Amino acid sequence: MRKALLLFFLCFSISFGAVGEKPLWEKGSTLLTFFEQNSIPLKLYYNLSSQDKELTAEIYAGISYYTLRDDNGDLLQALIPISEDVQIHIYKDNDDYKMDFIPIVSFSVEKILTLSVQKSPYQDIVDATGDINLANEFINAYKKSINFKKFVIKDDKLAIIYTRKYRLGKPFGSPDIKATMIETNKKPHYIFSYNGRYYDKSAKEVAGFLLEVPVQYTRISSRFSYGRVHPILKIIRPHYGIDYAARIGTPIHAASDGKIIYIGVKGGYGKTIEINHGNGIKTLYGHMSAFAKGIHMGMYVKKGQIIGKVGSTGISTGPHLHFGVYKNNRPVDPLGSIRTTKSELKGKAKKDFIQLAKKYQEEIDKALQKTSFDEQKAHVSIREES
Repeated sequence: MRKALLLFFLCFSISFGAVGEKPLWEKGSTLLTFFEQNSIPLKLYYNLSSQDKELTAEIYAGISYYTLRDDNGDLLQALIPISEDVQIHIYKDNDDYKMDFIPIVSFSVEKILTLSVQKSPYQDIVDATGDINLANEFINAYKKSINFKKFVIKDDKLAIIYTRKYRLGKPFGSPDIKATMIETNKKPHYIFSYNGRYYDKSAKEVAGFLLEVPVQYTRISSRFSYGRVHPILKIIRPHYGIDYAARIGTPIHAASDGKIIYIGVKGGYGKTIEINHGNGIKTLYGHMSAFAKGIHMGMYVKKGQIIGKVGSTGISTGPHLHFGVYKNNRPVDPLGSIRTTKSELKGKAKKDFIQLAKKYQEEIDKALQKTSFDEQKAHVSIREES
């Protein structure tokens, strides 16, 4: 209730003289630099627990955040997302600043897009929805199974069932594709999402990103977790990665081919490297003791290439590698990506999947039948809200 009142106060204050803004988080900025720029006592950061300090390093460049300032330009409140579910809340209480982590208030809308390909699947999806992330995710789902340029022709049909989150009336985060279909020379090809991965009708995986274990470790000291909301305190404490305990100086390897997009000190993660692997996939390597010789910003690395050494820099209780995996800037469990072969669902999982796939295929087929492609080349309908 307290959090809801605070958000209400933010909206209420805007109408009575305070100024609300929606800036973008600048590259290279940290929570500490934000505090310095807004004359917030740094002790607010230094008094955080080690886990909370580490979470503040999850803020990524380019994310939109919200601020509320008084007539003098002094900060009254700020809401800074660290994921699609959690945000940092900074607010002024009398003459003191306070900070906590609160859920992001959002709602989801499930939609279905049907269209007739005119230019290309990617461009037609963007033209119909204005959603570049949706187009990218659609292409990523089929990249291992269909060559669009070679096999998709004009007037082939396409359909996507997906959910979109909205925050304060604006699209937020990444779209979540539930099922999709595209024709190649009038032959339909269906893909269905199950537990965050894509499968065909027979429950065989059709796409995925496969990563190598980045370090020789002694044990996993902390596993990935989105966290849970305490029913009374409403406290969320996720852990967006895996902690591999290892000796100081143990070599750290790139989990896959990619381009280094960050190298330096990153808040609670200490010495950190981030690698962009394409198709919306990024990996993070934190608490390093040193970077490998010759490693620098913008360079391309190969899977297995040494990029640094295990350490305990930043906020750390002992030597380990914090390894994070992100899909379209959304943290995902690394253990679901570290495999050597594609999977096929078995047993109860396969049975549940077959039922789900049948349901989605029927919905896609029904939507395509209802769309008059002679009158319009694309149609987006809202199916339900939650």
